[in-house]
Amino acid sequence: MKSIFTILALSLAAITTSVFAADEEYPDISIKDLKKAIAEGTVLLIDVNGTKSYSKGHLPGAIDFRKNEDQLATVLPKDKKMLIVAYCGGPSCTAYQAGIDELRKLGFTNVVHFSGGISGWIGAGEKIDDAKSKSDPEV
Repeated sequence: MKSIFTILALSLAAITTSVFAADEEYPDISIKDLKKAIAEGTVLLIDVNGTKSYSKGHLPGAIDFRKNEDQLATVLPKDKKMLIVAYCGGPSCTAYQAGIDELRKLGFTNVVHFSGGISGWIGAGEKIDDAKSKSDPEV
């Protein structure tokens, strides 16, 4: 019986550790700070929901990651320290990780995650773009 409790305790510790490690690896930005950065024009948004979802609605000015994935370097700013925020569907979505990983491979150092995603943005009463964004150039 003690061994079952020991296994359960070790399993819980491993899960907790991996959750905190993920948070450190993919830092989060609050909706308040994101709205401020958007208002100040100091952020680039990367929508990692997929092109079909992107066309239905995305955060204002966001770039469609999936559409631009093969040419991502050509649509990103030259400033590798610029704040870039990747997001996907919401708190349980992990698609954003692919976007952040790709941005880091390209040398961007100030890349964070908006865990609220499109669902959190809409839930907070914020407006979305459903038309082609100026920040999503033809490539």
